[in-house]
Amino acid sequence: MLLSVLVVLTEAAGAWAAPPPLSAAQRQRLEAGDIVVLDTLPPGTSKSALGGTAVATVCAPVSAVWAILIDWPNHTTIYPRITRAEVTHADPSRVRVHYTLGIGPFSFDIYMDKFPDAAHHRVRWRLAEDQPSRFFSENSGYWQVDEAGAESVVTYAVGTRTIAPDFLTRGSHRDSLISTVENLRRRATKSPCPERVR
Repeated sequence: MLLSVLVVLTEAAGAWAAPPPLSAAQRQRLEAGDIVVLDTLPPGTSKSALGGTAVATVCAPVSAVWAILIDWPNHTTIYPRITRAEVTHADPSRVRVHYTLGIGPFSFDIYMDKFPDAAHHRVRWRLAEDQPSRFFSENSGYWQVDEAGAESVVTYAVGTRTIAPDFLTRGSHRDSLISTVENLRRRATKSPCPERVR
């Protein structure tokens, strides 16, 4: 069931749709419950951006996963090192969220403009252009949630550039992708997942 859903989603994908094309081996890993991490950056990122895309199943309906993604003040439970999240502006097409990022003894204020599309269960974001970050020079990406029977397929893509040298942060991007999706799974899953075939 899940594999057929992935094929349909891939064939119907638009510029921001998900998941990106997966190989047969990657689809099998997804079916087995793994988080599949790709080097694919979200559309519109610069050539020097670091990041990638994580695709995973979540044992929860789309409505439950979507509700968590747009629960902006509780993003501290999803994103690693985010210690505060506050909505500073909201209208039907855009939400601005003020995040506090904690790294060791330092903290950084980050203002993100979010563009939720409830009809397609997709939310895009980028740095607020009028409130520059002292840590990120670039940060954009998207979440996409698609139905797979009683479960959901989530895609999380992000591309960033920071004040830190690339060689210090390159490995952390993959870890952050996985940790973020794992946190989302923990919040969304209310009952045991069905047994996976590996």
